Amino acid sequence: MGSSFSRTPAGPALVWTALALVYVLWGSTYLGIRIAVESWPPFTSAALRFAVAALVLAAVLRLRRGPGALRVDRRQLSSAALIGVLLLAGGNGLVVLAESGPPATAVPSGIAALLVATVPLLVALLRTATGDRPRGWTMVGVTVGFLGLVLLVLPTGDTAAVPLAGALIVVAGAVCWSVGSFLSGRLRMPTDPFVATVYEMVAGAAALAGLGLARNELRGFSPGDVTGRSWAALAYLMVAGSLVAFTAYVWLLHHAPISLVATYAYVNPVVAVALGALLVAEPVTAQVLVGGAVIVAGVALVVSSERPRQPSGKVAGAAGKPARR
Repeated sequence: MGSSFSRTPAGPALVWTALALVYVLWGSTYLGIRIAVESWPPFTSAALRFAVAALVLAAVLRLRRGPGALRVDRRQLSSAALIGVLLLAGGNGLVVLAESGPPATAVPSGIAALLVATVPLLVALLRTATGDRPRGWTMVGVTVGFLGLVLLVLPTGDTAAVPLAGALIVVAGAVCWSVGSFLSGRLRMPTDPFVATVYEMVAGAAALAGLGLARNELRGFSPGDVTGRSWAALAYLMVAGSLVAFTAYVWLLHHAPISLVATYAYVNPVVAVALGALLVAEPVTAQVLVGGAVIVAGVALVVSSERPRQPSGKVAGAAGKPARR
């Protein structure tokens, strides 16, 4: 969000508990999305998720800090709204869209997480395009990561491990998320990351609702048609993904080295692939394993090269992450 955090020491047990929450909860949101869109329209479900999370977070801030807790100026509000649209409507919304639909065309949740893991690579490219000079190892990591992306989506024989149209939608979402993450450190954002997140979620939810209406998602839709399983998944995304994990992440920015916190960027995809395979029997082929491992290796190289030189943590968008859901 463009605001710095000073760190205060915390016990290792607390740090690792918070980090485990970020690892597991954010990694599990891809599976949560897949289950939610089994009977929810994609953009509508995402809009509802972020609208409710924004209301809850705003209410908590109002109760804890008083009437002026959410006060921002017009420039801060417009910046937060732009970032929210890029991250949540563009980034998250396109992932939700790609995971919806019949099994033959929908992107499995684990593979969606691997594709989204390219966000740190895309951000590094954006930095290069705007005149910054990332470290040499950063660019090696970018090259390795995109090689893994090619391996993941490359057809082998008559079939591809990933539906190409769905993969392109996820990559487009990753581009939106990267642009939002990149801009969030360069715009005049609200100084408090929780307050910024409220406005980002509101803007993102509004844009997602508009996209849902444009696609006529509500035509013939009834909440009574939503299964209990999809209701539970949506509730999980609201609470676990948008509230609990975010709070843990912001706490970590205050109490743990940023190089340690950043490890979620390559742990989340591993968690997502494992959960998809174990809980909903998503196929994990040799191609997925090899391509995914190369992507994660590239991301790990970028993160380890870049994070240590940053003097302080920055929350880079809704729920404070450059590559999360």
